[in-house]
Amino acid sequence: MTQQSPQTASTEPELTGVRNFRDVGGLPTADGRRVGHGRLFRSGHLAHTTDSDAEFLASLGLHTIFDFRNAADIKLEGPDVALPGVRNINMPLSDPASGAEFWGIVRDGDLDALRKILGDGKAAQRMVDAYVRIILDRTEEHGRMLELLAEEESVPALLHCAAGKDRAGTSIAIILLALGVERAAIEADYLASNAAHRRYRVKRGDNAEPAATPEVMELLSPLFEARAEYLASAFDTIESHWGSVDAYLSEGLGLIPARRERLRELLLEDAS
Repeated sequence: MTQQSPQTASTEPELTGVRNFRDVGGLPTADGRRVGHGRLFRSGHLAHTTDSDAEFLASLGLHTIFDFRNAADIKLEGPDVALPGVRNINMPLSDPASGAEFWGIVRDGDLDALRKILGDGKAAQRMVDAYVRIILDRTEEHGRMLELLAEEESVPALLHCAAGKDRAGTSIAIILLALGVERAAIEADYLASNAAHRRYRVKRGDNAEPAATPEVMELLSPLFEARAEYLASAFDTIESHWGSVDAYLSEGLGLIPARRERLRELLLEDAS
């Protein structure tokens, strides 16, 4: 039996405690269909969800929320709000200890420390390397994500990490590749995280250099921007390691044809 999902038009509400929320609906596929509205959502973390935010999220009829944060993220920001009738799946896409010292310096370090770890292109290269690793090292998690999404009564679904940009961004991109969404449309959706009202607000220590200092902003910006080169590194890794998107999905993630077709049934609609 085909899952029936809300057919409401895409909206972008003014959420108070949730950053970077959006409906992924409307993106076109190569076969002339599109992602249905009200079926797949993405955002930053839900730890600071207000009562009005929770009321809106509950109105979406969500069945599944994927939280890609690790234990360190959750300790810093807090757990997701609990929504009635929603299955919450915590699927960390980075090791809790990985980069803990680095992020401690970002949040609490002085200008000299930031120059040392982020200057001379180091910040952007760190992001490129992270996108490569998430493709190569998280095939089990991403395969499981696709398997869970294809289950009965899994959709509508919301996927998030901390900022809703990198771990959620690559995961959404993988889903969209499986659906046959045009790559240019995937990139456009990814880059939408750069809108000022969507940007993640990093918590910095009381003694840290103010984030508004021009040099600090310049040093930090590669970490908190969505850049086409980051997503391109993920796509390039798929092509170089597996040879094609189809091979990556089938061999790397174990996405069998029946499950891929099921995803398309659940998440796509006719474009007419």
